Amino acid sequence: MKRARLQALLERCAQLTVLVVGDFFLDKYLHIDEALAEPSLETGLVAHQVVRVTCSPGAAGTVAVNLRALGVRVRALGAVGTDGEGHDLLQALAAHAIDTTHLLQVPGLHTPAYYKPMLHSASQARELNRMDIKNRTTLPDAIQAELCGRLRLALQDVQGVIIADQVVQPDCGVIGSRMRAELTAAAAAHPQLVFAADSRARIGAFRHVMLKPNQHEALAATGRDAKATDLVSLAAAGAELQALCGRAVCITLAERGALLCTATGAQHIAARSIAGPTDAVGAGDAFMAALMAALCAGAEMHEAAELGNLAASTTAAQVGTTGSASIAQLLGAVDG
Repeated sequence: MKRARLQALLERCAQLTVLVVGDFFLDKYLHIDEALAEPSLETGLVAHQVVRVTCSPGAAGTVAVNLRALGVRVRALGAVGTDGEGHDLLQALAAHAIDTTHLLQVPGLHTPAYYKPMLHSASQARELNRMDIKNRTTLPDAIQAELCGRLRLALQDVQGVIIADQVVQPDCGVIGSRMRAELTAAAAAHPQLVFAADSRARIGAFRHVMLKPNQHEALAATGRDAKATDLVSLAAAGAELQALCGRAVCITLAERGALLCTATGAQHIAARSIAGPTDAVGAGDAFMAALMAALCAGAEMHEAAELGNLAASTTAAQVGTTGSASIAQLLGAVDG
């Protein structure tokens, strides 16, 4: 894509509002100074010393932050707890000026969180074993009904809807069977809006919405060999998913870019190469945000996928953090 076209699309982003519905997580980074480690008096085990804590919105929140980095107004719809993680998440969303009017706070609900210990030594920083907090019981019927009711209100005056289905356990997250049915009906009733779904475990269950699986999710959803990551096999998986959802399917391929599958066939959109170390955390979310922003701004499908690739590579170059891709960074990448 030429720079002038990219800039024109990005300039339209400030006029857009996108609803992000799904599982908002807290990414909490615990920065550890290796030189300060000391033995625990009680257990004799190493007691790591945390010298800095940083919080950022994760999962659906990462998508929302990436939309904001592009200047898009963002409306959040989901459910969090009234616990400390919920407080930190709301603060982190507010710091990015994300509208949380429709983010339901539920007493007794665990706010999903990824605790990420980062061990800093003189020569490098590396992530230790992550600690996760998730809800592993079915979301109560009353909460599901409230969220479905809020969806109808949250759809007002938006140009696009991103569905972020992060929780693998069935019906334990925001995007359960009831919300999926509500979203299917909303997408059919509002064909002028761009709907796109990302799902860890159920990408093949969505209808009337665009799908953005990664290559492993696409293969799993269509019952194919997990090792069959050649473009021919992935194109067949994409065609099957496209027939199910009735919309385009964009399969992300990590460093290989993306495979765009429509009713007319498959098109490989190559990625830009990245120099130096990389970190894949958040790259898929950056792709989804850029894809949605571009489509809402009037881009063709292949242009939107190309912008998604550019955003993903920009984010992957940010090591040790849940990164995002700003307008300045995207334009700079093209200039470079």
